[in-house]
Amino acid sequence: MDHKQQIMLGFAENTRLETERLILRPLTLADAQDMFEYAQDAETTEHVFPQHQSLAETREIVAGVFMADPLGKYALEEKASGKMIGTIDLRVDPVAMRGEIGYALNKSRWGQGLMPEAAMAILALGFDTLKLVHIQAFHNLANEKSGRVMQKIGMKKEAELPLSRLWKGKPVGEAMYGITSADWFKRVM
Repeated sequence: MDHKQQIMLGFAENTRLETERLILRPLTLADAQDMFEYAQDAETTEHVFPQHQSLAETREIVAGVFMADPLGKYALEEKASGKMIGTIDLRVDPVAMRGEIGYALNKSRWGQGLMPEAAMAILALGFDTLKLVHIQAFHNLANEKSGRVMQKIGMKKEAELPLSRLWKGKPVGEAMYGITSADWFKRVM
């Protein structure tokens, strides 16, 4: 089995992950209202993705982005409430055996440690199951909260990229954080 097949099978066998407070599972159209709640909020989306303008737009994104290509993309469902409160994904380059995490969380749940909890489950999937050698994440330099999540899960700042991309029509800088499989296994052993 080649790396791409190994990764696809690993994702297919792990479409549902659980942590102490969260269920990570595929998104469905039933999640659109919960997603729209945070996707239409300017503060939540400021550094992550364009603000959604309608529930219809959110439904199209859920269907076209999350449901059309679901492997590696997870809804964050809060066990206590059953509410979908965010998303997390792991995008993998099967040639380099490297992954990249991206995430968004309803601001009503910020500061509770939920995103680091979800991200640790994704790191475990990436290193323990998919056998990746490196997982990285990027954040807009102005989004320090996202950088703190990366630090909490053991990632180290590997680069700062000044004015590296356009965001909402303006050049912005990014920080790149990462963790190697060797550092992951040192941390969890």
